[in-house]
Amino acid sequence: MKENLTMMQFFEWHLPADGNHWERLREMAPELKEIGIDSVWVPPVTKAITREDTGYAPYDLYDLGEFDQKGSIETKYGTKDQLLEAISACHENGLKVYIDVVMNHKAGADAMEKFEVVEVDGLNRNEVISEPFEIHGWTRFDFQGRADQYSSFKWNYTHFNGTDFDEKSGRTGIFRILGEHKSWSDHVDDEFGNYDYLMFANYDYDHPDVRAEMIRWGKWLADTTKCDGYRLDAIKHINYHFINEFVHQMNEYCSDDFYFVGEFWKYDLHACQEFLDAVDFNIDLFDVALHYKFHIASIEGSDFDLTTIFDDTLVQSHGAHAVTFVDNHDSQPHESLESWVEDWFKQSAYALILLRKDGLPCVFYGDYYGIDGPAPCPGKKKAIDPLLYARKKVAYGEQEDYFDHPNTIGWIRKGVDEFEGSGCAVILSNGDEGEKRMFVGEERAGETWNDITGNREDTITINEDGWASFRVNERSVSVWALG
Repeated sequence: MKENLTMMQFFEWHLPADGNHWERLREMAPELKEIGIDSVWVPPVTKAITREDTGYAPYDLYDLGEFDQKGSIETKYGTKDQLLEAISACHENGLKVYIDVVMNHKAGADAMEKFEVVEVDGLNRNEVISEPFEIHGWTRFDFQGRADQYSSFKWNYTHFNGTDFDEKSGRTGIFRILGEHKSWSDHVDDEFGNYDYLMFANYDYDHPDVRAEMIRWGKWLADTTKCDGYRLDAIKHINYHFINEFVHQMNEYCSDDFYFVGEFWKYDLHACQEFLDAVDFNIDLFDVALHYKFHIASIEGSDFDLTTIFDDTLVQSHGAHAVTFVDNHDSQPHESLESWVEDWFKQSAYALILLRKDGLPCVFYGDYYGIDGPAPCPGKKKAIDPLLYARKKVAYGEQEDYFDHPNTIGWIRKGVDEFEGSGCAVILSNGDEGEKRMFVGEERAGETWNDITGNREDTITINEDGWASFRVNERSVSVWALG
């Protein structure tokens, strides 16, 4: 049996724009491996619209912090050399690196162009609400600071199918660009009628030159950084056929081990399932439905029925393709998809992703080290570390659930021979102090088990029949294992 793997999202929205984040990653690589992390998802590495931008308003995809563009050479996170040194340090310490790639839109154009558009209804992008008219749009990208190094491709309005600002009138809106064979893609999420358009200048993946350039860039980025995979941003807005082509081309170029995980931010599980069932490539998705279950459970407290925590989640229906997480940069307080899991439930939520057999869990930098910004929150290293330890050492083997009480649930992992002393019993409560009688195996008779979390200081002795009554504090979690 292989060792359990764990990912960390190695950034939060409000990291200081000090250009030192790649240095932090380089220095912390040994520590990350020591605490039980096997891979890191890093933020967008490309030059954005400003040095302070988190990276989701990309300007030049070939500038990794090497050229004097948009007011600086470095990105928010550092220089190209620092990035490559950080990735090398990760590899030296046995960590894989997955780069966040933003392939939906481009921002910070170098010049305006004149072209015809129609305005569409923001709540139904299929409904045209104007006659064709000319706008002055920011759609020309020349990248003069890079001077054609790595790529001579220049972007213009024909490479996009939508934008959101008319300089001529000073007005914002959703403007669909007109032209031969130009429309919204039919192969995107159907929210707002058609969710091809998200923001800025929106890539037109029906344009063959756009597809070719983005695949060329994807290969260049992998070659240049020696990364191990990509986190694909905002894929519900991107032509699924292009995603399919991109992943196939990257796998052929790199290897089948090159990893892909997509952000398909949709509470509706059915849409995620349809995506996975329809595509013919190997890609994981973040389990957004489970995240929202955690969020709701943390708000409702004892009114939430814990026996339903995994109902209608991706990890339940597509466990082999689910990346489970508690929170991320978008769900932070005051961010675009705010749905923060309240502090009292954080440790329980992490137990629910770290100590079960299905899904690849992702620990959020902001949960572990803390977040800054308008709603700062201290890190929960002390609460998460015991769970990371338990994942590496004891959370192996057959899993049996005891989801038989709305406020107290538990499960056991029976352990495997390959990991000596493995096996554990997990019990959590969103209400009063509780206990649950669970079977861990007759071969465990007489063993004394402790709570790895330290939330309880008592011990439990396994009965001669392999059963024991495991205890948990109110609104808490305990992980019982051989002491």
